[in-house]
Amino acid sequence: MLQEKITAAPPRRPTLLSRLVRRIILFIYRLKGWKIDGGLPKHLRKYVIAGAPHTSNWDFVFFTGATHEEGIRPNFMGKHTLFKGVMKNFMLDMGGIPVDRRKSANATLQIAEEFAVRDELALVIAAEGTRKTDGKWKSGFYHIARAAGVPIVPAFADNTNMVISFGEPLVPTGNYGEDLLRIAEWFRSKLPDYERFKVLEQQARDIIAGKNDI
Repeated sequence: MLQEKITAAPPRRPTLLSRLVRRIILFIYRLKGWKIDGGLPKHLRKYVIAGAPHTSNWDFVFFTGATHEEGIRPNFMGKHTLFKGVMKNFMLDMGGIPVDRRKSANATLQIAEEFAVRDELALVIAAEGTRKTDGKWKSGFYHIARAAGVPIVPAFADNTNMVISFGEPLVPTGNYGEDLLRIAEWFRSKLPDYERFKVLEQQARDIIAGKNDI
């Protein structure tokens, strides 16, 4: 349950810096020749995009380009300290959503509040957490989607073939292990022998079997 009523910020013209950076990002995306396989859901206005694998800082560039081609402006979470001074408007323009971990409301609830107040929100989360992971996912993306009452859209960045794939939306059932397994099977269908995706599938099966914590 949301703790307080919040309202959306009024429209504001993007800063010159953010417009320039966005143009550079889109130029690089198109220069590299990335393609999209399976588009984002056109009938949905709010969802969590769970992206993997997270192997490079360039992931942000490619996902920004792909979502632009799909007609949306993605959002991402960031520490509230990054949204101060001259950087505040730039971060907001680039899709950042500040999260203050000092507040009584945890990060999941803060983002759920953002979903509640916005007409559209496509939140991109690198579900693996860090680039150094062995392939296991953090469960934050799932808890956010559940708290906000929105579906999860899996997204796979194939850096070898320069293709970004978006899967069908999955509405969280509350059974994390089973839902994670469905997501893992989709990723493995894209790259069956990729070790990280094998680890992800095993993680899901271990959760179902009660061998692993959520």
